[in-house]
Amino acid sequence: MVDVFVNIDYTTSVKYGILDTVQHIDREKAQSLLHEPSVCSGKAVKSSGGGAANVAKIAAMLGMKAVFTGCTGEDDLAGIFEKEITDAGVSAMLTKTNEKTGLCFVCNVSGETRFAASPGAALALDETNISEELIGSAEVVVVDGYILDRRPLVQHILRLASRRGIPAALDAASIFQVRGKAEEILTYSRNYPLIIFMNADETLAFYHTIRKSRNEETNLSEKDKEALILQDVCPMLKIITDGEIYPIIVVKLGGRGAVVVAGGNVYREETFTIIPRNTVGAGDAFCAAFLAAWVRGKSLSECAVLGNKVAREILEVPGTRIKSGKMKAFAKMLSK
Repeated sequence: MVDVFVNIDYTTSVKYGILDTVQHIDREKAQSLLHEPSVCSGKAVKSSGGGAANVAKIAAMLGMKAVFTGCTGEDDLAGIFEKEITDAGVSAMLTKTNEKTGLCFVCNVSGETRFAASPGAALALDETNISEELIGSAEVVVVDGYILDRRPLVQHILRLASRRGIPAALDAASIFQVRGKAEEILTYSRNYPLIIFMNADETLAFYHTIRKSRNEETNLSEKDKEALILQDVCPMLKIITDGEIYPIIVVKLGGRGAVVVAGGNVYREETFTIIPRNTVGAGDAFCAAFLAAWVRGKSLSECAVLGNKVAREILEVPGTRIKSGKMKAFAKMLSK
Protein backbone atom coordinates (compact mmCIF):
# COMPACT_ATOMS: atom_id res chain seq x y z
CA MET A 1 0.00 0.00 0.00
CA VAL A 2 0.97 3.63 -0.39
CA ASP A 3 -0.18 5.96 2.38
CA VAL A 4 -1.22 9.46 1.31
CA PHE A 5 -1.25 12.03 4.12
CA VAL A 6 -3.41 14.99 3.16
CA ASN A 7 -5.47 17.83 4.62
CA ILE A 8 -8.96 18.06 3.13
CA ASP A 9 -11.92 20.23 4.00
CA TYR A 10 -15.35 18.99 5.04
CA THR A 11 -16.81 19.57 1.56
CA THR A 12 -14.16 17.33 -0.02
CA SER A 13 -14.70 14.65 2.60
CA VAL A 14 -18.43 14.60 1.80
CA LYS A 15 -17.74 14.59 -1.94
CA TYR A 16 -15.71 11.38 -1.62
CA GLY A 17 -17.80 9.84 1.13
CA ILE A 18 -14.99 9.95 3.67
CA LEU A 19 -17.27 10.26 6.66
CA ASP A 20 -16.13 7.51 9.05
CA THR A 21 -12.94 7.10 11.04
CA VAL A 22 -11.97 3.99 9.05
CA GLN A 23 -13.53 2.90 5.77
CA HIS A 24 -12.95 1.64 2.24
CA ILE A 25 -13.18 3.81 -0.85
CA ASP A 26 -13.71 2.47 -4.36
CA ARG A 27 -10.88 2.76 -6.85
CA GLU A 28 -12.57 5.29 -9.09
CA LYS A 29 -13.03 7.68 -6.18
CA ALA A 30 -9.49 7.00 -4.97
CA GLN A 31 -8.03 7.89 -8.36
CA SER A 32 -10.15 11.01 -8.52
CA LEU A 33 -9.11 12.07 -5.01
CA LEU A 34 -5.46 11.70 -6.04
CA HIS A 35 -6.04 14.48 -8.56
CA GLU A 36 -7.74 16.88 -6.16
CA PRO A 37 -5.73 20.15 -5.89
CA SER A 38 -5.07 19.60 -2.17
CA VAL A 39 -3.59 16.18 -2.96
CA CYS A 40 -1.64 16.78 -6.16
CA SER A 41 -0.38 20.26 -5.27
CA GLY A 42 2.68 18.86 -3.54
CA LYS A 43 1.31 19.38 -0.03
CA ALA A 44 0.29 15.75 0.30
CA VAL A 45 2.92 13.30 1.57
CA LYS A 46 3.12 9.84 -0.03
CA SER A 47 4.82 7.04 1.87
CA SER A 48 5.13 3.27 1.65
CA GLY A 49 2.51 1.77 3.93
CA GLY A 50 0.70 -1.33 5.09
CA GLY A 51 1.45 -2.90 8.46
CA ALA A 52 3.82 -5.68 7.37
CA ALA A 53 5.72 -3.36 5.01
CA ASN A 54 6.16 -0.80 7.80
CA VAL A 55 7.49 -3.50 10.12
CA ALA A 56 9.96 -4.68 7.48
CA LYS A 57 11.11 -1.13 6.78
CA ILE A 58 11.81 -0.23 10.43
CA ALA A 59 13.37 -3.64 11.13
CA ALA A 60 15.79 -3.10 8.23
CA MET A 61 16.70 0.33 9.61
CA LEU A 62 17.46 -1.39 12.90
CA GLY A 63 20.03 -3.56 11.16
CA MET A 64 17.91 -6.66 10.61
CA LYS A 65 17.72 -8.59 7.35
CA ALA A 66 14.14 -7.96 6.28
CA VAL A 67 12.23 -9.32 3.29
CA PHE A 68 8.81 -8.11 2.21
CA THR A 69 6.50 -9.89 -0.18
CA GLY A 70 3.28 -8.46 -1.56
CA CYS A 71 1.51 -7.35 -4.72
CA THR A 72 1.56 -3.97 -6.43
CA GLY A 73 0.46 -2.59 -9.76
CA GLU A 74 2.85 -1.37 -12.43
CA ASP A 75 2.10 2.30 -11.85
CA ASP A 76 3.94 5.27 -10.33
CA LEU A 77 2.66 4.41 -6.87
CA ALA A 78 4.38 1.02 -7.09
CA GLY A 79 7.61 2.85 -7.81
CA ILE A 80 7.16 5.05 -4.72
CA PHE A 81 6.48 2.00 -2.56
CA GLU A 82 9.37 -0.09 -3.87
CA LYS A 83 11.94 2.70 -3.74
CA GLU A 84 11.10 3.65 -0.19
CA ILE A 85 11.33 0.18 1.30
CA THR A 86 14.42 -0.83 -0.69
CA ASP A 87 16.15 2.44 0.26
CA ALA A 88 15.52 1.43 3.87
CA GLY A 89 17.32 -1.88 3.25
CA VAL A 90 14.38 -4.21 2.69
CA SER A 91 14.63 -6.96 0.08
CA ALA A 92 11.41 -6.52 -1.91
CA MET A 93 9.86 -9.59 -3.53
CA LEU A 94 6.94 -7.94 -5.30
CA THR A 95 4.45 -9.52 -7.66
CA LYS A 96 3.17 -7.03 -10.24
CA THR A 97 -0.48 -7.22 -11.32
CA ASN A 98 -2.80 -5.37 -13.67
CA GLU A 99 -4.59 -3.80 -10.69
CA LYS A 100 -3.64 -0.38 -9.37
CA THR A 101 -1.30 -0.26 -6.37
CA GLY A 102 -3.16 -0.14 -3.06
CA LEU A 103 -3.82 3.24 -1.48
CA CYS A 104 -4.70 4.44 1.99
CA PHE A 105 -5.62 8.09 2.41
CA VAL A 106 -4.86 9.48 5.86
CA CYS A 107 -7.07 12.54 5.86
CA ASN A 108 -6.94 15.40 8.32
CA VAL A 109 -10.49 16.77 8.26
CA SER A 110 -10.67 19.81 10.55
CA GLY A 111 -8.33 18.17 13.06
CA GLU A 112 -9.96 14.72 12.86
CA THR A 113 -8.01 11.85 11.28
CA ARG A 114 -9.97 9.63 8.88
CA PHE A 115 -8.63 6.64 6.97
CA ALA A 116 -9.95 5.69 3.53
CA ALA A 117 -8.39 2.59 1.97
CA SER A 118 -8.51 1.24 -1.56
CA PRO A 119 -6.48 -2.01 -1.36
CA GLY A 120 -6.25 -2.57 -5.12
CA ALA A 121 -3.40 -4.91 -6.09
CA ALA A 122 -2.69 -5.77 -2.43
CA LEU A 123 -5.65 -8.17 -2.53
CA ALA A 124 -4.00 -10.22 -5.29
CA LEU A 125 -1.54 -11.82 -2.84
CA ASP A 126 -2.37 -15.51 -2.50
CA GLU A 127 -0.86 -18.84 -1.47
CA THR A 128 1.11 -19.17 -4.72
CA ASN A 129 3.15 -16.09 -3.75
CA ILE A 130 4.30 -17.61 -0.43
CA SER A 131 6.74 -20.47 -0.88
CA GLU A 132 8.13 -22.84 1.74
CA GLU A 133 11.64 -21.68 0.79
CA LEU A 134 10.71 -18.06 1.51
CA ILE A 135 9.18 -18.85 4.90
CA GLY A 136 11.97 -21.31 5.81
CA SER A 137 14.63 -18.61 5.60
CA ALA A 138 12.97 -16.44 8.26
CA GLU A 139 13.39 -16.22 12.02
CA VAL A 140 9.95 -14.66 12.42
CA VAL A 141 7.16 -14.11 9.88
CA VAL A 142 5.00 -10.99 10.17
CA VAL A 143 1.37 -11.31 9.08
CA ASP A 144 -0.72 -8.19 8.52
CA GLY A 145 -3.98 -8.50 10.45
CA TYR A 146 -5.94 -7.11 7.52
CA ILE A 147 -5.51 -10.43 5.70
CA LEU A 148 -7.39 -12.33 8.40
CA ASP A 149 -10.42 -12.22 6.10
CA ARG A 150 -8.46 -14.42 3.68
CA ARG A 151 -8.40 -17.57 5.79
CA PRO A 152 -6.71 -19.94 3.28
CA LEU A 153 -3.80 -17.51 2.86
CA VAL A 154 -3.37 -17.01 6.61
CA GLN A 155 -3.51 -20.75 7.32
CA HIS A 156 -1.05 -21.44 4.49
CA ILE A 157 1.48 -19.02 6.01
CA LEU A 158 1.00 -20.31 9.55
CA ARG A 159 1.33 -23.95 8.48
CA LEU A 160 4.54 -23.31 6.54
CA ALA A 161 6.05 -21.39 9.44
CA SER A 162 4.97 -23.96 12.02
CA ARG A 163 6.57 -26.84 10.08
CA ARG A 164 9.93 -25.11 10.44
CA GLY A 165 9.31 -24.09 14.06
CA ILE A 166 9.20 -20.44 13.03
CA PRO A 167 6.88 -18.12 14.99
CA ALA A 168 4.46 -15.82 13.22
CA ALA A 169 3.75 -12.32 14.48
CA LEU A 170 0.19 -11.16 13.93
CA ASP A 171 -0.87 -7.55 14.39
CA ALA A 172 -4.62 -7.47 14.99
CA ALA A 173 -4.93 -4.36 12.73
CA SER A 174 -8.28 -2.98 13.95
CA ILE A 175 -11.07 -3.47 16.48
CA PHE A 176 -13.33 -4.46 13.58
CA GLN A 177 -11.01 -7.34 12.68
CA VAL A 178 -10.78 -8.38 16.32
CA ARG A 179 -14.53 -8.38 16.87
CA GLY A 180 -15.03 -10.55 13.83
CA LYS A 181 -11.95 -12.76 14.17
CA ALA A 182 -11.25 -13.08 17.92
CA GLU A 183 -12.16 -16.77 18.02
CA GLU A 184 -9.96 -17.45 14.98
CA ILE A 185 -7.04 -15.57 16.54
CA LEU A 186 -7.45 -17.61 19.72
CA THR A 187 -7.58 -20.85 17.71
CA TYR A 188 -4.45 -19.89 15.76
CA SER A 189 -2.68 -19.11 19.05
CA ARG A 190 -3.44 -22.63 20.30
CA ASN A 191 -2.27 -24.38 17.16
CA TYR A 192 0.69 -22.35 15.90
CA PRO A 193 3.65 -20.51 17.47
CA LEU A 194 2.21 -16.99 17.54
CA ILE A 195 3.16 -13.53 18.80
CA ILE A 196 0.05 -11.36 18.90
CA PHE A 197 0.17 -7.55 18.89
CA MET A 198 -2.91 -5.51 19.84
CA ASN A 199 -3.45 -1.93 20.92
CA ALA A 200 -5.61 -1.07 23.94
CA ASP A 201 -8.90 -0.84 22.04
CA GLU A 202 -8.23 -4.09 20.17
CA THR A 203 -7.31 -5.84 23.42
CA LEU A 204 -10.55 -4.77 25.07
CA ALA A 205 -12.50 -5.85 21.97
CA PHE A 206 -10.73 -9.23 22.10
CA TYR A 207 -11.56 -9.63 25.80
CA HIS A 208 -15.24 -8.77 25.39
CA THR A 209 -15.64 -10.89 22.25
CA ILE A 210 -14.07 -13.99 23.83
CA ARG A 211 -16.09 -13.54 26.99
CA LYS A 212 -19.20 -12.69 24.95
CA SER A 213 -19.72 -9.58 27.04
CA ARG A 214 -22.68 -7.40 26.14
CA ASN A 215 -21.51 -4.28 27.92
CA GLU A 216 -18.32 -3.11 26.24
CA GLU A 217 -17.00 0.09 27.82
CA THR A 218 -16.81 3.14 25.55
CA ASN A 219 -15.27 6.59 25.82
CA LEU A 220 -12.67 5.48 28.36
CA SER A 221 -9.54 7.54 28.91
CA GLU A 222 -6.21 5.92 28.05
CA LYS A 223 -5.49 5.65 31.77
CA ASP A 224 -8.82 3.90 32.39
CA LYS A 225 -8.18 1.50 29.48
CA GLU A 226 -4.80 0.63 30.97
CA ALA A 227 -6.35 0.00 34.39
CA LEU A 228 -9.07 -2.20 32.91
CA ILE A 229 -6.56 -4.21 30.90
CA LEU A 230 -4.29 -4.79 33.91
CA GLN A 231 -7.16 -5.61 36.25
CA ASP A 232 -9.56 -7.62 34.07
CA VAL A 233 -7.95 -8.57 30.77
CA CYS A 234 -4.49 -9.70 31.90
CA PRO A 235 -5.88 -12.51 34.11
CA MET A 236 -7.56 -13.97 31.02
CA LEU A 237 -4.40 -13.57 28.95
CA LYS A 238 -2.38 -15.26 31.70
CA ILE A 239 -4.65 -18.30 31.44
CA ILE A 240 -4.25 -18.37 27.64
CA THR A 241 -0.46 -18.26 27.87
CA ASP A 242 0.16 -20.23 31.08
CA GLY A 243 2.67 -23.07 30.81
CA GLU A 244 3.42 -22.47 27.13
CA ILE A 245 6.15 -20.74 25.13
CA TYR A 246 3.51 -19.36 22.77
CA PRO A 247 1.42 -17.36 22.37
CA ILE A 248 3.21 -14.21 23.44
CA ILE A 249 0.62 -11.44 23.67
CA VAL A 250 1.80 -7.84 23.42
CA VAL A 251 -0.56 -5.00 24.31
CA LYS A 252 0.52 -1.62 22.93
CA LEU A 253 -0.72 1.20 25.17
CA GLY A 254 0.61 4.13 23.15
CA GLY A 255 1.82 6.89 25.44
CA ARG A 256 1.36 4.61 28.45
CA GLY A 257 3.87 2.01 27.24
CA ALA A 258 3.19 -1.69 26.79
CA VAL A 259 2.17 -4.89 28.57
CA VAL A 260 3.53 -8.30 27.55
CA VAL A 261 1.87 -11.52 28.70
CA ALA A 262 3.81 -14.76 28.20
CA GLY A 263 4.07 -18.07 30.01
CA GLY A 264 1.42 -16.94 32.48
CA ASN A 265 3.50 -13.90 33.47
CA VAL A 266 2.80 -10.20 32.96
CA TYR A 267 5.56 -7.73 32.08
CA ARG A 268 4.73 -4.01 32.30
CA GLU A 269 6.94 -1.39 30.66
CA GLU A 270 5.97 2.26 30.89
CA THR A 271 7.03 5.15 28.68
CA PHE A 272 6.48 8.90 28.68
CA THR A 273 3.83 10.71 26.67
CA ILE A 274 4.62 13.22 23.95
CA ILE A 275 2.34 15.24 21.69
CA PRO A 276 2.47 13.31 18.40
CA ARG A 277 2.67 14.87 14.98
CA ASN A 278 1.06 11.71 13.60
CA THR A 279 0.34 8.32 15.16
CA VAL A 280 0.21 6.34 11.88
CA GLY A 281 2.92 3.69 11.80
CA ALA A 282 3.87 3.99 15.47
CA GLY A 283 2.34 0.61 16.32
CA ASP A 284 4.14 -0.99 13.38
CA ALA A 285 7.42 0.56 14.53
CA PHE A 286 6.84 -0.84 18.01
CA CYS A 287 6.25 -4.27 16.48
CA ALA A 288 9.42 -4.02 14.37
CA ALA A 289 11.61 -3.01 17.29
CA PHE A 290 10.08 -5.60 19.64
CA LEU A 291 10.66 -8.40 17.14
CA ALA A 292 14.16 -7.19 16.26
CA ALA A 293 15.10 -7.30 19.94
CA TRP A 294 13.38 -10.67 20.40
CA VAL A 295 15.29 -12.20 17.47
CA ARG A 296 18.50 -10.91 19.04
CA GLY A 297 17.69 -12.78 22.26
CA LYS A 298 16.67 -9.82 24.42
CA SER A 299 14.28 -10.31 27.33
CA LEU A 300 10.59 -9.55 26.81
CA SER A 301 10.93 -6.47 29.00
CA GLU A 302 13.88 -5.25 26.91
CA CYS A 303 11.86 -5.90 23.75
CA ALA A 304 9.01 -3.76 25.05
CA VAL A 305 11.37 -0.98 26.15
CA LEU A 306 12.93 -0.76 22.68
CA GLY A 307 9.48 -0.91 21.09
CA ASN A 308 8.39 2.08 23.15
CA LYS A 309 11.49 4.08 22.22
CA VAL A 310 11.31 3.43 18.48
CA ALA A 311 7.55 4.05 18.32
CA ARG A 312 8.11 7.42 19.99
CA GLU A 313 10.45 8.46 17.15
CA ILE A 314 7.83 7.59 14.53
CA LEU A 315 5.33 9.95 16.17
CA GLU A 316 7.40 12.83 14.79
CA VAL A 317 6.98 11.96 11.09
CA PRO A 318 4.20 11.04 8.62
CA GLY A 319 3.86 7.26 8.63
CA THR A 320 7.31 5.62 8.72
CA ARG A 321 9.11 8.28 6.69
CA ILE A 322 11.93 8.53 9.18
CA LYS A 323 15.57 9.08 8.28
CA SER A 324 17.68 5.97 8.76
CA GLY A 325 20.14 7.94 10.89
CA LYS A 326 17.48 8.23 13.58
CA MET A 327 17.57 4.45 13.98
CA LYS A 328 21.36 4.05 14.23
CA ALA A 329 21.53 4.42 18.00
CA PHE A 330 18.83 1.79 18.43
CA ALA A 331 20.59 -0.51 15.98
CA LYS A 332 23.73 -0.24 18.12
CA MET A 333 21.72 -1.18 21.21
CA LEU A 334 20.57 -4.34 19.44
CA SER A 335 24.08 -5.33 18.41
CA LYS A 336 25.37 -5.38 22.02
